[in-house]
Amino acid sequence: MDSKAPATQTSFTILIALGLCHMLNDTNQSLLLALYPVLKENYALNFTQIGMITLAFQITASLLQPAIGLFTDRRPLYRSLPLGMGFTFVGLLLLARADSYPLLLVAAMLIGTGSAVFHPESSRVARLASGGRYGLAQSIFQVGGNLGQALGPLLAAIVLIGRGQAGVAWFSLVALTASLVLWRVSGWYRRHGAPAGGVRAAPPPIEKRRTIIALSVLLALMLSKNIYTVSLSSYYTFYLIETFHLEVFTAQICLFIFLGAVAVSTFFGGPLGDRMGRKYVIWFSILGALPFTLALPYAGLAATIILTVVIGLIMGASFSSIVVYGQELLPGRVGMVAGLFFGLSFGIGGLGAALLGVLADHTSIGFAYQLCSYLPLLGLLAWFLPDMNAKAETAKTQIPPPVSTPS
Repeated sequence: MDSKAPATQTSFTILIALGLCHMLNDTNQSLLLALYPVLKENYALNFTQIGMITLAFQITASLLQPAIGLFTDRRPLYRSLPLGMGFTFVGLLLLARADSYPLLLVAAMLIGTGSAVFHPESSRVARLASGGRYGLAQSIFQVGGNLGQALGPLLAAIVLIGRGQAGVAWFSLVALTASLVLWRVSGWYRRHGAPAGGVRAAPPPIEKRRTIIALSVLLALMLSKNIYTVSLSSYYTFYLIETFHLEVFTAQICLFIFLGAVAVSTFFGGPLGDRMGRKYVIWFSILGALPFTLALPYAGLAATIILTVVIGLIMGASFSSIVVYGQELLPGRVGMVAGLFFGLSFGIGGLGAALLGVLADHTSIGFAYQLCSYLPLLGLLAWFLPDMNAKAETAKTQIPPPVSTPS
């Protein structure tokens, strides 16, 4: 029996394990966001410095993820998943003990390095375990991350308030737990890993020029989504505190509700893309949020909470479809594509958050959100994406019939 046979059926055990580890990984990452009010008070930080912490985390992941993905497309590193989580473990311990702003930046960069290793490799394993149901597999994997992002602020509200910055050390145990689970997953990966890129998608060939245009459009759409969601998650608590005079705990609960809505939408977005076509899910998910993002800066408290839930439910559906669409455009480059969309686009989203922090210092958080509200207009670019499902059907119908020879 082949000791390295690719998985031919959907392995839900592996997908759930990856989703769980993604949840644990992103719970730790979202602690940075949840800890911002504490850090702002302890170190007398302004919004620009808060944005720079976000940038320090995002830029590390941005620079490393595509490079790691490209390298492991050619040479899989089966134990990289548990070892990469070690960077997050060290970063959390440093974050708990940091006593200066530069050390906070270093801790954020270490946590970002753990993310850089985790995302492209785990996305590859999710595709291997998909059994051909790529959107479903990516959704199960990604929804774990969204749940982690939502749980981070909630757990921070419970654990950190009262213990402060030192309470972060408890979350290093979460990173250790994820490492143990990933050690078992990496064993399955070693047994089922397929050559360079794992299970290959097989779309009909698209000419190089159209492939470049489609990838550029996907990156632009991902950036519009990420800049908006990162800006909302980074400054939403401050916006609620400043505009509606909420307490920190209540504001963090509102952030949890928004991120929870994104998680719910992400779970259903992948299977919808499998069934209805990824292009249409992407188009609706970006452009469809526009009326609600435009209304948000002018809404009262109750309407603000409702609008953020609606925005999360709409915008979250696009992520899995964008990633899988990109992997279909570049079969055999699963890790690189995952690195681009998890890493590069999130890194530029972090840069956008930093610039919005500068803008908020010079104007207000409300004005920054007014400016961001137009970002979903970029959803119009989805018009230029080729319909991969339609092309696949066309390719099937255009196969010439066999030529019969006269008897």
